[in-house]
Amino acid sequence: MRIYLDHNATTPLRPEVVEAMSRVLRETWGNPSSIHAEGAAARGALDGARSEVAELVGAAPEEVVFTAGATEANNTVLSGVRRHLVTTRVEHPSVREPAAELEEAGVRVTRVPVDGDGRLDLVALDAALEDGADLVSLIWANNETGVVQPLPEIVTCIAARAPLHVDATQALGKIPVEGDWDFLSASAHKLNGPKGTGCLVARRDAPVLLRGGGQEAGRRGGTENLAGIVGFAAACALARKEAVERRTRCAALRDRLWERLEKLPGARRNGRPEEVLPNTLSLELPGVEGDALVQALDLEGVAVSAGAACHAGAVSASHVLLAMGRTPEQALGSLRISVGHGNDEAQIDEAAERIHALLQRMASGKPGE
Repeated sequence: MRIYLDHNATTPLRPEVVEAMSRVLRETWGNPSSIHAEGAAARGALDGARSEVAELVGAAPEEVVFTAGATEANNTVLSGVRRHLVTTRVEHPSVREPAAELEEAGVRVTRVPVDGDGRLDLVALDAALEDGADLVSLIWANNETGVVQPLPEIVTCIAARAPLHVDATQALGKIPVEGDWDFLSASAHKLNGPKGTGCLVARRDAPVLLRGGGQEAGRRGGTENLAGIVGFAAACALARKEAVERRTRCAALRDRLWERLEKLPGARRNGRPEEVLPNTLSLELPGVEGDALVQALDLEGVAVSAGAACHAGAVSASHVLLAMGRTPEQALGSLRISVGHGNDEAQIDEAAERIHALLQRMASGKPGE
């Protein structure tokens, strides 16, 4: 039996999502920009999907722009910065890399630090905004540690000195995303929707994403991916309907796993339990190479992620964990375990047993037995 515990990387499609997408592919194949009956049917499906996504994020339908995912949305928002960008040291690469390009082009970029639990330093944020900024861009819930930033306190600190962009990719469908943000990015595949679909929600004027057509009110040219968008909407509808049950269920599974792993030698959590996503356990295991453990667990039928990144064959420590004050060795010895739809107590118990057994074998120098 394989056990999938990497839901922060991507999630399995719910049957309801597959059916909604299949129905569109079979029956609603018209171009939403066409004025005939087939086009009108497609336009109706598109409008309905936009309203459903808007409902989950607490926005007006006209504020939702469909994209190929959060990476596109993040890059688009940052492309409008001309003078000063304020961001953090724990961002996803889809913000980190555009920020670095802006800096190379002469834009001032301030990267606000986080504390040992991964929470934003509000004093440093306040100082960074003394002269104002074109944009504050931050990850709401961290993809590696699950740490959730205190948005109300951040909004108060910003005090209208700059627009706020939140990367809500990991937050959407896991925690409520209401708030006084100006821009929000999300991807469907993080909440049991399809890959290659997402959105930018803009409560104020945003840069044009793609030119070349009047689609998305002129903000993103190109014929819309209707099946993907409808699938995204179906996933949002499920997330809204199951919100409380989903958070409670995931938190119980995550805590059950921690109870079975916390007695491992030197094991500790990255981030305070009450300040992380209900589905995420970031776990440090001293003396263990995280990437090697991930590969070994995969052979044992358990899918998780490591607190490391692999570039061109070289393994480097997670910049997120380093920003939290972990040493490179500690960061390289961390695992990210994330639960979601399809997981149950039996899987959690079995995964814990396999992790214990594998670590014992690795300690004895016989991981393959």
